[in-house]
Amino acid sequence: MEELLQNELNTKTLKCLGRSGGCVNEGTSYMTDLGKIFVKFNNKSGAKLMFDGELVSLDVMHAMDVVKVPKPIKVISVPEGGAMIAMEYLDLSRGLSKCSAILGEQLARLHLLNEELGKKMKNSENSVHKNPHYKFVDKFGFDVTTCCGYLPQDNTWQDDWIKFYARKIEVQMELLDKKYRDKEARELWSQILAKLPLLFEGSNIQPALLHGDLWAGNVAETSQGPVMFDPACFYGHSEFDLSISRLFGGFSQSFFDAYHKLIPQAPGYRERLELYKFFHYINHWNHFGDGYRGSTIGTMKTIVKTLGS
Repeated sequence: MEELLQNELNTKTLKCLGRSGGCVNEGTSYMTDLGKIFVKFNNKSGAKLMFDGELVSLDVMHAMDVVKVPKPIKVISVPEGGAMIAMEYLDLSRGLSKCSAILGEQLARLHLLNEELGKKMKNSENSVHKNPHYKFVDKFGFDVTTCCGYLPQDNTWQDDWIKFYARKIEVQMELLDKKYRDKEARELWSQILAKLPLLFEGSNIQPALLHGDLWAGNVAETSQGPVMFDPACFYGHSEFDLSISRLFGGFSQSFFDAYHKLIPQAPGYRERLELYKFFHYINHWNHFGDGYRGSTIGTMKTIVKTLGS
């Protein structure tokens, strides 16, 4: 595999500096002719699709130049099976000790940027940018499939956020049906779907570029500031990015305070947070098994109660 990597990157030097592992992928740092790089490998059949989505996600976030992300280099198919993605190496300190509030502010500015680009376009101020990803988007979705974990998301462009999000959940329900045929989950989802618009009454949701999987394990800091990585981007409701950050902890109150200073909580925020947590619980159920059934069903029941079903 290292010979393939060396040839694909056209480097004479390829020295392993250390290995690491996560929930989904294996990671290795290398010294090359161009300096240090970080390479993630996955041997699953859908690895190239997953890494292709990550590369575009990193490219788009890099183009926005709001939050620091590793600059992607290349996705490489492995003939023996799986794929790998090479990217810029960053000297990371796991977690956020000094940069929590800074990251909260940067995330809010990232979420506001697309709307700002739309205003510039209306005022004929939107000049051609050197990066084609730096552009205004007026729909919900993404140009490519991205994976939250290793499961593909349906990012087909949609004018309506509620329809887009409903399809996002339906993809998860279809996977759940194949594995578990859980009648209670399917019945609860039917009740939620029938009244889903009630959670968005009075809302004016604008597409925002989302990280898509913003838990504490996907953020860190360097001596220059905070960093995000492992994105599963799409354009969606900004509140979605805050759901998993509240779900599994790791973010201080200063992060949320800084974020909401720029994007205040809208009416119905806490109720919608449960709806967005629901996606992450069912996604974890599909990834890791029945240990997440109780959290998923419990959250669904909370949503049903909120909707008055």
